[in-house]
Amino acid sequence: MKIFLDTADVGEIHRASDAGLIDGITTNPSLISKIAGNRDPKEIYLEICEIVDGPVSLEVVAIERARMVEEGRKLAGIHENAVVKVPLTEDGLKACRDLVSTGIRVNVTLCFSASQALFAAKAGASYISPFVGRIDDISGEGMQLIHQIRQIYDGYGYATEILAASIRHPLHVVESMTLGADCCTIPPKVLWQLVEHPLTDRGLEAFLADWDKSGAEL
Repeated sequence: MKIFLDTADVGEIHRASDAGLIDGITTNPSLISKIAGNRDPKEIYLEICEIVDGPVSLEVVAIERARMVEEGRKLAGIHENAVVKVPLTEDGLKACRDLVSTGIRVNVTLCFSASQALFAAKAGASYISPFVGRIDDISGEGMQLIHQIRQIYDGYGYATEILAASIRHPLHVVESMTLGADCCTIPPKVLWQLVEHPLTDRGLEAFLADWDKSGAEL
């Protein structure tokens, strides 16, 4: 499964990329607004695209089809790694089809049902982003949606990749792996939680303590 980092924090992106842990990036207007300050968002997008050798989702802020297409073309022109992110609305699906027809990759976001995922695939989306955490937040089962989409896409031969999003904790990532999600986009905090384990730390401490007792040197 591909691991994407869900952030616009360039420092975190450098850290994860240098460790070889990520395959791409997802951003959204909320993430950009937190770090942009007085900077032009397009400059931040370009910087991110040049750090990561993989897809970088850049989201439109328009809600009407023609404007989404206009913004999508601008975002796609920033860098070859750019993937245009559009919302799963009627206009978003139409914009997806328009952008795909010109060779632009599209990530359809804010998916909350299997039927929505089907329509995104029919519109030619490269990625569908089901928000599992937000479904869990209202007492639903986000992972059940991943399972349903996997069955539908496999059953009908759709090439759209399932990008599990709105990840709240490490177990969401593990469950996404076992259910067959193609990608998972996770916040930096969860990424580093996945890397760390208390038994690893304990084992390392014991090894180093024993080595110190030996008095040997490498």
